[in-house]
Amino acid sequence: MSAEAEVLDELRRLRARVPQISGALAASADGLVLAQDTTSAEGESVAALTAAALGVAVRLTETTGQGAFRELLVRGEHGYVATYAAGRSAVLTLLAQPRTNVGRLHLEARRSSTRIGELVDGALERQESP
Repeated sequence: MSAEAEVLDELRRLRARVPQISGALAASADGLVLAQDTTSAEGESVAALTAAALGVAVRLTETTGQGAFRELLVRGEHGYVATYAAGRSAVLTLLAQPRTNVGRLHLEARRSSTRIGELVDGALERQESP
């Protein structure tokens, strides 16, 4: 199974564990879609916006002495957008309904982002090895 297929499988498992997630996207830190499990066709736009938000969030955590970026949560009128660091070069972005239990969302998303980070970083290491 390829890393992309495994990442997609992880996104699907995450959505099964937290049914209030309406969309899940794994992307590179520079905004390229790696895998998505969403009914929306806006994955590329969300990945690009995530990269922009990530740039601000990284700068904010570094400037304020909070260390490396870990996660970002935005609450809108119709739900949440949550982004989590996934290894050295990827992020996990989730769209969640307003009635989502945010604690549960964080718990499950942190687990999935760790797994996705392992998959993506492992695939990159295999590509770089001769």
